[in-house]
Amino acid sequence: MTVVQAAVIQLSSQDDVNVNLGRVRELVLEAGRAGAELVALPENFAFMGEESKKCQIAERVDEHPAGPIVSTLRLAAREAGVWLVAGGMPEKSPDSDRPYNTSLLFDAEGRLVSRYRKVHLFDVDLADGTKLLESAATMAGDEPVVEEITSRAGEPVGLGMTICYDLRFPELYRRLGERGVRIVTVPAAFTLTTGKDHWHVLLRARAIENQVFVLAPAQHGKHPRGRQTYGKSLIADPWGDVLAQCSEGEGFAMAKLDFAAQDRVRKSLPCLTHRRMT
Repeated sequence: MTVVQAAVIQLSSQDDVNVNLGRVRELVLEAGRAGAELVALPENFAFMGEESKKCQIAERVDEHPAGPIVSTLRLAAREAGVWLVAGGMPEKSPDSDRPYNTSLLFDAEGRLVSRYRKVHLFDVDLADGTKLLESAATMAGDEPVVEEITSRAGEPVGLGMTICYDLRFPELYRRLGERGVRIVTVPAAFTLTTGKDHWHVLLRARAIENQVFVLAPAQHGKHPRGRQTYGKSLIADPWGDVLAQCSEGEGFAMAKLDFAAQDRVRKSLPCLTHRRMT
């Protein structure tokens, strides 16, 4: 198999949707110019603010004409000529007070290919005073999502979609692995408190357990309501090595996903074929 150049974008999104979307477009185009063919955005890329306001900006992702968030994503993917995974955004649901937290996949022509609605919702009361009740303002999804992207060489590549808190539930990643994915995306807005201890460990574990590439774009820095996120957006390989990682602030990290190397890992350590419990 060939390789795919992938980039993870790190943002510090605030509560101004237009400003956030402008920054999204800039960085997607910059990653495309740098050679990326697959680009991933973090969770909450369009808005980080009061949970109640998410209802006001929630969009139906398949409506025509498209809303401002989906329109920006389509345009950015098409202009940059990249496959684009857009981390969690508010998608209208049957409950007008609780939109889905949805990750979207666009092809290089800007066409919406697939969507994943976050299954596991983040309800916590942390020791540092951070209190988050995602389920109060978000409706959970119920299905894993696997899609095929196409490399520039024309080869299909299986991609599994997850979001943030999903990372703590290995059974989801096992189900994706059973469906033949080579890449898993984990757009996130990990808190500083949990991120500093668990971010790298969990991402590398999911990569090793399932022998997949993990793309984890993240939010970084201070946001409204006193929220602070960890950052460290990264790309990990099937051996668990971190191939690329963002430093502080906004930007992107890029790495080559070598699928022949992935095949060698799977052949030399065929643990996925040794499973006795399902």
